[in-house]
Amino acid sequence: MSSIAVQARPIAAGPRVPRLPRLSAGWLRLISPLILVAVWQLAAATGLLSERLLASPVTVVRTAVELIQDGTLADALSVSLQRALIGFVIGAAVGVGLALAAGLSRVGEYVVDPPMQMLRTLPFYGLIPLFILWFGIGELPKIVLVAFGVAIPLYLNTFAGIRGVDGKLAELAQVQQLGRVALIRHIVLPGALPQTLVGLRQSLGVAWLALIVAEQVNADAGLGFLINDAREFLRTDVIVVGLLVYSVLGLLTDALVRLIERRALGWRREFVS
Repeated sequence: MSSIAVQARPIAAGPRVPRLPRLSAGWLRLISPLILVAVWQLAAATGLLSERLLASPVTVVRTAVELIQDGTLADALSVSLQRALIGFVIGAAVGVGLALAAGLSRVGEYVVDPPMQMLRTLPFYGLIPLFILWFGIGELPKIVLVAFGVAIPLYLNTFAGIRGVDGKLAELAQVQQLGRVALIRHIVLPGALPQTLVGLRQSLGVAWLALIVAEQVNADAGLGFLINDAREFLRTDVIVVGLLVYSVLGLLTDALVRLIERRALGWRREFVS
């Protein structure tokens, strides 16, 4: 009996080892960029990296503050945002409209999809000479280039989303005697929404790339003009500031689309482990 009692006696727990505080994923993602900036600053301070080739982070921050204080950066940013917004609205309307035409009809697919598949392979720089000949050297070719960059990925993803909608839902719409407009509104668009949002993220990224290309040619205002003008005077600090602004704009718009995804696709959370 005593041996059984001894075996049944619970084993005393050892001393608890204190756990280190866990860093959030957001802070962990900042470690490598901060290391790169530190190495960059160290290389500039020791002379390994020439100021003519690339300005130091301290110089870039100082220049950014100066451009903000004198209003130069704000003026350039407002012009670029206006071009990007107009181009995005036009490109989004064209991309989604063509996707609906091609996705809802076989005839539309045969007419619309082949040219769109051809256009998606064209480089931006190859279109600039034609756009200048067609639209001049003003604002229109820049806006058209941004719209072109937005329309292609949005079309491709929305078209794929429409064709990926479950056919049983279309049968349900027939049973419910839904009209064409009601079918698109209640069945097609909600079913294609996840893929459309993927295209939206891609199109926003391409929009900023297209804007950078557009503003490098015959521009007299905007972030691209600021960068191009700084290149003439070997101002690498101004160039880096302009590129960083482009990057921040891209991150902000991507975060906005992610927020829209969380709100619009909240029903999918239960499938995420």
